[in-house]
Amino acid sequence: MNYIAALNVIGSILMIEGMFMIPSFLLALWRGEKSIQGFLLAILICFFFNFIIKRIHTESVHIRPKDGLFIVVAGWILASGIGALPFSLSGAVPTFIDGFFETVSGFTTTGSSIIPDIDSVEKSLVLWRSMTHWIGGMGILVFTLAILPKVGNDGMKIFKAETPGPVAGKVEPKLRDTAKNLYIIYLFITVVLFVLLWASEMNAFDALVHTLGVVGTGGFSSHTDSIARYATDPYIIIVMSVFMVICGTNFSLYYSLKQGKIKEAIQDEEMRVYYGMVALATIFILINLHFFSGQSWGTSFLDSFFQTTSIVSTAGFASVDYDLWPSFSKFILLLLMLVGSSAGSTAGGMKVIRIVVLGKIIRREILRVTHPNAVMSIKVNGKRIDESIIMGIVGYMALYFLILMVSIGIITMHNIDFVTALSATVTCLSNVGPGFNLVGPSQTFAEFSLSLKFMFAILMLMGRLEFFTMIALITPRTWAHRSEI
Repeated sequence: MNYIAALNVIGSILMIEGMFMIPSFLLALWRGEKSIQGFLLAILICFFFNFIIKRIHTESVHIRPKDGLFIVVAGWILASGIGALPFSLSGAVPTFIDGFFETVSGFTTTGSSIIPDIDSVEKSLVLWRSMTHWIGGMGILVFTLAILPKVGNDGMKIFKAETPGPVAGKVEPKLRDTAKNLYIIYLFITVVLFVLLWASEMNAFDALVHTLGVVGTGGFSSHTDSIARYATDPYIIIVMSVFMVICGTNFSLYYSLKQGKIKEAIQDEEMRVYYGMVALATIFILINLHFFSGQSWGTSFLDSFFQTTSIVSTAGFASVDYDLWPSFSKFILLLLMLVGSSAGSTAGGMKVIRIVVLGKIIRREILRVTHPNAVMSIKVNGKRIDESIIMGIVGYMALYFLILMVSIGIITMHNIDFVTALSATVTCLSNVGPGFNLVGPSQTFAEFSLSLKFMFAILMLMGRLEFFTMIALITPRTWAHRSEI
């Protein structure tokens, strides 16, 4: 393995993390907050590591697949560990593990929290944890590829391991151009949403925090009651809902629109299923709330539309305590937690494209019962899906539910009820944030033991990196000499 080349990229990742910490450090300095030392130490560590590693001479920067795996996993873990320092050193959280949980939750855009009262936390820390959403949404490694000229075409090995979804595609021939274009779109959406929210009753700080949470589909709020504080303002609810749908859509489609390929974008099969899923879920919950909870049609629509888009985009904001909703509505939300949004978006979950392909696999197997000799390929958007991708999707689904079952077993061993264990595992694996019962929208993960908090942090990382990246890195076969394979 080319450790020097890998460490060079990791050094650049940490340098970028340090740069993103500077606004929070300056805010802490201006307000005289306790987090100053934590931010200063974290920034110095990031810059010092990058400085030292860049002094090591290397002629080869060639990155192989296993190097890409190491860069992605080590980069995420190191960034999360260093990003946890401001939380733990300031006393905002009781232990480093708690700070690690909070930072991993931010970078993976999960939005689960161990802080019961975020209103009492220093503003610099609130800004930093929301900033982790924005960095993690598109991916700090993708940002690195956009500005790092040395990696070149080898960056595809990092891009594939970093980007959620069954296929990591490029919108430009050069990967660096792909990363730049994606971040231009990402930044444009961020600015537009910030302006729209700031034009409402939100102050600038709240508008910024919620913008970062929506665009990164993370869900961290500047208030303990999340967006419920603004739930009476239909303008804020509708704007945030629409943008959560936007950020749950494959970003490459926006690039297609930018290129004038409107027909190609509109006919995208995954997008149609995704939007249809949002519409149906909203309607079902709307009817359920109106008739079984006695809410007016208007209130039921706002609540159902917001929570549907919040959960399906895996943003995880809460305008109401949906844990008090009828069972059918909660069942739909659980399904949305599992599925998530589109591949190539900032959202988590299994991804809609996998569900689309899985449905076609089931249909093919049913047809094979009556037509055993027929050759039936699976197509998406008129293009044949390679069997290796199909097997990868099947393997992913099997691994998801295997990890889900094992995790539920471990959690229930700690005498925690099944619904909490199920929803906590699903919300971490799908990077959603809140779940049900003890991890509902009005609760936090603060009461869990340190060992379970650490396990949840690992589940969030596995969900963000989609299992295979982390598991492949610790598999002995990955590190075996070629002649041994």
